[in-house]
Amino acid sequence: MKYLMLVCTDPNYTPGQDDGAPDVEDWVKEMDGKGVRLMGNRTRPASDATTVRVRNREVLLTDGPYAETKDQIAGFDILECADLDEAIDVASKHPMAWAGMIELRPFWPDDED
Repeated sequence: MKYLMLVCTDPNYTPGQDDGAPDVEDWVKEMDGKGVRLMGNRTRPASDATTVRVRNREVLLTDGPYAETKDQIAGFDILECADLDEAIDVASKHPMAWAGMIELRPFWPDDED
């Protein structure tokens, strides 16, 4: 099963807290080695976002994020896991699970509507 793993910031997190979070490069190396992480990358800050909508056949653009939220997407990974339990285990080892939050979203299987 493929999962989109959204890596998000936490505005209430205080940098430098001694929480024992692992190093992100170590996480990437481990998950790439296991073949679980198919791809991933950081994203630019929300202030660099462009929101695209089409209304009445007109393309409407908005600079910055559309959603007003304190948590912002900092990156993503695409995972290939046996099930949700494995995806949760992988996500719980990511440093941003310790300093931010991780959201897991399963992909629609190709054979389902």
